[in-house]
Amino acid sequence: MNFYTTILGSGAALPTVARHCSGQVVNVNGLRILMDCGENTQTQLRIYHQKMQGISHICITHLHGDHFFGLPGLVSSMHLCGRTQPVDIYAPAGIRDAMNLLMQVSGSHIEFELNYHELSFTEGMQLLFETPLCRVYAFPLLHSVPTYGFLVEEKPRGNNPPRRYAYCSDTTYIESILPFIEGVNLLCMESTFNQAFTAVATEKLHCTTAMAATMAQKAHVGQLLLTHISARFKDPELLLAEAQAIFPNALIAADGGRYEVSY
Repeated sequence: MNFYTTILGSGAALPTVARHCSGQVVNVNGLRILMDCGENTQTQLRIYHQKMQGISHICITHLHGDHFFGLPGLVSSMHLCGRTQPVDIYAPAGIRDAMNLLMQVSGSHIEFELNYHELSFTEGMQLLFETPLCRVYAFPLLHSVPTYGFLVEEKPRGNNPPRRYAYCSDTTYIESILPFIEGVNLLCMESTFNQAFTAVATEKLHCTTAMAATMAQKAHVGQLLLTHISARFKDPELLLAEAQAIFPNALIAADGGRYEVSY
């Protein structure tokens, strides 16, 4: 069964030519889940040949603009292209009001159903939905606004253990999530800063490369994929070297990159 993620945007709050704002499409054997929807996501979907109308579920980590400002435009484009199938949106409380306001002031009309599932729990892990192919869970992270990580777990096939993928952005170092990401095959983790900016990362509740790599190491994950890279870093190899010194099986996400969730 195919199980991979395609990165639409791997940058932090300030987009660059090389790195757009956060977004990725997780594909579980044809089931397409959009995770985060920063500005320009709909264009990135086209550039990287991801079927916009194939997206059935959208998971938003938090309501900072670089993670959801692309949602109104994406929904409008889905409508203009004739969508009739509903879309389920999982996001922190407030997403419904924000979207309704934007649709109202712009006079927009959507012909398909938007089903909002607002998240407001502060501990533990909750099942968001399941399909015949997979289960998707959410768990709280530690950031300046309510923020959630997401875990996608394929359903077991025969004697094979299920593969699991976790996406954590934005957050600072938080050991309470280790049980939720324990042993995942691929962990996509924010790494906004390098170690020289540890004080800034701590103040702004973001991760450094060392923090992300340490959590990957303690959770015994298979592979670490670093994302949400600050625009100040023109050479990602600096970040990668710091992460690999702690957790060797680390990669830096690239816009358009396809990353397999492998055994």
